[in-house]
Amino acid sequence: MINGEWMKRRRKELGLSLAAVAEEVGLTKATVYKYESGAIHNVTVEKVEAIARLLHTNPAVLMGWIEPPVENEGSPMKVRGKPRLGSIACGTPILAMQNLEGFDAVPEYVKCDFTLLCRGDSMLGARIRDGDVVCIRRQDTAENGQIAAVLIDGEYETEATLKRVRYFPGGVALWPENPAYEPMVFIGEDANRVHILGIATYFIGKV
Repeated sequence: MINGEWMKRRRKELGLSLAAVAEEVGLTKATVYKYESGAIHNVTVEKVEAIARLLHTNPAVLMGWIEPPVENEGSPMKVRGKPRLGSIACGTPILAMQNLEGFDAVPEYVKCDFTLLCRGDSMLGARIRDGDVVCIRRQDTAENGQIAAVLIDGEYETEATLKRVRYFPGGVALWPENPAYEPMVFIGEDANRVHILGIATYFIGKV
């Protein structure tokens, strides 16, 4: 749910009326008022991002998940809110949850389209632990040796996992960074089951 009190205060700081916000983001004036009063709980990713752009902030601040930046004499690192689209396995593959779970504060310099929550311990050698957040740049190819978020077509469901991608003649292997796990090897036509979601560009460790 949008932090309506902060949204209202920020809108007034920028000299924007309810009508102006409504027109800019394609809503009715009444809907904007409901956002600010907390009467609407479900907001689409697109609307959150549009309002955040208009208010010169990031979605994570708008939703109240991180504090607004405080002006001081230092130079705090700038962050952007990136949508978290679910969980990904660092171990046995698990079902990818393709629905918005929130926003993560990602440094502005990181090339990232969305984030995923890591589960499991198969990537410990790459310093990726259970509960860490991985930032993903969306693309459908990976270079040999890159860590990628990968979808694997199964007989009954599609699974997602985070692994290092290694190619070899006639196939592809998804390589863990933990000797306790075996690589997942796909040969011949079976390799067509592997689809790259994107490349890991940054990791946010849990406190």
